[in-house]
Amino acid sequence: MRPRNLLRALVIAWTFARFGLDDLALSGLKQHRRARWLRSLIRFGRSFEQPRGERLRLALERLGPIFVKFGQVLSTRRDLVPPDIADELAKLQDRVPPFPADESRRLVEKALRAPVEQHFERFDPEPVASASIAQVHFARLRDGREVAVKVLRPGMLDVIDDDLALLRWLAGWVERLSADGRRLKPREVVAEFDMYLHDELDLVREAANAAQLRRNMSGLDLVLVPEMIWSLCTPQVIVMERMQGLPISQVERLREAGVDIAKLARDGVTIFFTQVFRDGFFHADMHPGNILVSTAPETFQRYIALDFGIVGTLSEFDKEYLAQNFIAFFRRDYKRVAELHVESGWVPKNTRVDALEAAVRTVCEPHFDRPLKDISLGQVLMRLFQTSRRFNVEIQPQLVLLQKTLLNVEGLGRQLDPELDLWRTAKPFLERWMDEQIGARAFMKVVQKEAPRFAPFIPELPRLLHDALKSQAQRQPDAQMQALVDEMRRTNRLLASVLWALAGFALGALAMHLLTRLGG
Repeated sequence: MRPRNLLRALVIAWTFARFGLDDLALSGLKQHRRARWLRSLIRFGRSFEQPRGERLRLALERLGPIFVKFGQVLSTRRDLVPPDIADELAKLQDRVPPFPADESRRLVEKALRAPVEQHFERFDPEPVASASIAQVHFARLRDGREVAVKVLRPGMLDVIDDDLALLRWLAGWVERLSADGRRLKPREVVAEFDMYLHDELDLVREAANAAQLRRNMSGLDLVLVPEMIWSLCTPQVIVMERMQGLPISQVERLREAGVDIAKLARDGVTIFFTQVFRDGFFHADMHPGNILVSTAPETFQRYIALDFGIVGTLSEFDKEYLAQNFIAFFRRDYKRVAELHVESGWVPKNTRVDALEAAVRTVCEPHFDRPLKDISLGQVLMRLFQTSRRFNVEIQPQLVLLQKTLLNVEGLGRQLDPELDLWRTAKPFLERWMDEQIGARAFMKVVQKEAPRFAPFIPELPRLLHDALKSQAQRQPDAQMQALVDEMRRTNRLLASVLWALAGFALGALAMHLLTRLGG
């Protein structure tokens, strides 16, 4: 380990000790006598009144932006992390002090290979937002368009790689020391975090995500996505249309502006389910800090989506699985929920459906003692994942990301309208989507989708049909001749067998005759 990494490791160890995370790690080794003795030793003179999740959150905040990001990612893995820790980690705020304006200007000029004045009529030195990966400045292009400029923090790659190396080392120790640690798969989580962070360091990827969402949402008239200025987009800097609106968390200001809050809550659910079940491509970071509401007359009351570093994708198989699960859940058809788990291949084929059905019923039935408007689809999905772990379910990462986003959407919707009935809003959409997957409409959609692939062959069909019939006619006599030859061969074999049998009989009779004469 390099001296710089060793010093960082000591800082991490001291922080862990200060917040009692060493005690938390050893608590999973109660069955080992030496571990119990060591835990008693390190607890001497210390008391931990705060819950374990809160202590972990405070430690990660103290360790800096990369560990905050790690905690945020870990909070989405509710299939691995206990609920109390996941809930606390979800409170982590990705806010850090901005880097100097001169440095930001230098980075923009380096990325765009030109002085700021060449592209911008105005560039605001003070950032409007600052996070661990990047910060945002407002500016005006030379043609008068108002834009937002997102700038990657300097030196991020080296910092991330150093901290990731330490996280891998810590994950290895956790797996070696604790059976609970091995169940949490810390090295797999760190690998996922590694991929997530390196993806987020490429701002062009974020710009591409925004462009895809903008295309998908263009006909819905419920949400606005900023347009990317592609000529000014690089992996370190992206420039996009500036969006203006009120933060969705400022409910009173929205009411004063004349926004229908109940409709706004329903529209949020419609946007989410449209992205998930129609497009299979959804904004996966829909917390209030990333959402504004337009108050401009031409786009009044539309959502404004920001920050596209995290998106989720679903296959057709995933979408059908989820829709059927939701519908079966609200029909209390727990057997169908269990069958869907088996049919999906995410539990072993030899899983007893009745045992899984009983487990699913235990999770779901308590929810029906409450009004539908109080039922949390996200919580139900999360508990299904946790229960399914007993049956060796392989939870798909895209579904965990979906569950995290669904919890965000539910929380946001009920913050706007406590009476929001999420199921009443979502059920018609899900049933309509399921109806489109079967029957005549589904068949026509498949035909329309596949038509371009087969269109070049349509003019050739008459010739291909003629050639096939001609070839079959030519082959038919040959087939009849071959059948005749085969029949003749079978006849010859039969005749040969008869002749050999007669010859054997004649030789046997001759031998008996000779033996009789010699004996006489």
